[in-house]
Amino acid sequence: MKVSKELNLREFEFWSGAKYFANRLSYKELDQLEHCIEDLYPDGATETEINDLFWFEDDMLCEWIGLDSKEVHDRQV
Repeated sequence: MKVSKELNLREFEFWSGAKYFANRLSYKELDQLEHCIEDLYPDGATETEINDLFWFEDDMLCEWIGLDSKEVHDRQV
């Protein structure tokens, strides 16, 4: 069985290393990334694909919206 749902990144439940990174982003930054990810996955993405982007591709995500990933990781939550 396949279940699909539409939600924004503010509502997404990240896990593991992706949660650490996502928690350091503002709502505005998540909204910016949401538009980029929609372009990357025009037909939608799985929860694992989204989580893996935030866990393993944090440098790329930061580059997309003009941030330095080290500075983001150094932010206090």
